[in-house]
Amino acid sequence: MFEFLVGLNVSDKNVYTQYREAMMPILQSYNGRFGYDFVVSEVLRSEVDVPINRVFTIQFPSCEVADAFFADSEYVKVKARYFDDSVAHTTIISRYEKSETVN
Repeated sequence: MFEFLVGLNVSDKNVYTQYREAMMPILQSYNGRFGYDFVVSEVLRSEVDVPINRVFTIQFPSCEVADAFFADSEYVKVKARYFDDSVAHTTIISRYEKSETVN
């Protein structure tokens, strides 16, 4: 499994919610999913100079599948329609291979 740890500065929660709803079927068609998802009220330490108010993990079967998802023409349309208007900053905190899910 391949996973991203992402920090966002969501500037419009309502439009971001529409983005998540619109992209979810596309994500699922690539066997992707969100692992963790947090709304953050305070960041104590950061390696970037932009605010972060949302942190999540997004998982895919492989790095290649992740790349295909982000390049998917339908996803690109959804991103342009909702994500770009609702997120001020994106920080990819980490990308990594994950051995197995802990339950």
